[in-house]
Amino acid sequence: MRTITFSQATLEAMQEEMRRDPTVFVYGEDIVRQGGIFGQFKGLPEEFGDRIRDVPISETMIVGAALGAALTGTRPVADMHFADFIGVAFDEVANQIAKNRYMFGGQANIPLVIRAPDGISKQAAAQHSQSVEGWLQNIPGLIIVSPSSPATAKGLLKSSIRQNDPVIFFEHKMLYPQKGPVPEEEYLTPIGKAEVRRPGKDVTIVTYSIMVQKCEEVAAELEKEGISVEIIDLLTLKPFDEETVLNSVRKTHRCVVAHEAVVNGGLGAEIAARVQEKAFYYLDAPVLRVGAKNVPVPFSAVLENFVAANQGDIKRAVKKVLYREE
Repeated sequence: MRTITFSQATLEAMQEEMRRDPTVFVYGEDIVRQGGIFGQFKGLPEEFGDRIRDVPISETMIVGAALGAALTGTRPVADMHFADFIGVAFDEVANQIAKNRYMFGGQANIPLVIRAPDGISKQAAAQHSQSVEGWLQNIPGLIIVSPSSPATAKGLLKSSIRQNDPVIFFEHKMLYPQKGPVPEEEYLTPIGKAEVRRPGKDVTIVTYSIMVQKCEEVAAELEKEGISVEIIDLLTLKPFDEETVLNSVRKTHRCVVAHEAVVNGGLGAEIAARVQEKAFYYLDAPVLRVGAKNVPVPFSAVLENFVAANQGDIKRAVKKVLYREE
């Protein structure tokens, strides 16, 4: 299997879906001129012409136009440039694309994808370093996905484009240059299905996106101490694969949820609540959450590292659910 970057994997997904389906088109800020801020659209204009378009800096227009295009029979892929600014178009996201299929009694499909680069990068400061998936969890009608590797990025993007419901595709800014194995033959990563990234028997860690790598590093360290950690990579955040999470917790009897977003109001709270509602009598310890501190991400590299969730936080949480350490 060849090894390519996360960015190249998403580019391949776009190429394959645009060749397969002429109704797929892409637009956003600096896609044609720059190839996307992370190079994830390079080469598409040369092959697909005006199916790749640059647009003004107006997130409201980008999402609103995607809705109109989807309603009239195309499959738009709209690039947010940075997920942080999806809030500018929040009315279009929350009150339009999420609700139109229901308001038309299921007669209208809304097959659109909003690509949203998210997460903490290197000293990008508060307005360009957010994990905003928690903002959207409370909105019925949206599918939310978050790949953790080049292979899952390609497979999930292809699956997202083929959906008849709106998909928010979170892709972590720091994952774009990272490399990993990706099959050459066509494949799809199913939406709504988590992946057991590492089997274990003592503790379940539920995680996603770039935190999968940090959790894997911690699991490898803990294995040397005789602690067996099972890692569940959600991949789809909404609706998340409850069955895979619960089956793992029923086996290990302990659960830690780790994400880069702030703990307060994050997806970890929902997962913890579901586990304690549906697997309470299997638990030997409370479900613990790991996430960023509840402050805007600082520009200072030292403070940024202090605010972000790290391997030490994950390790302490695992040991706490095992040994009730403070």
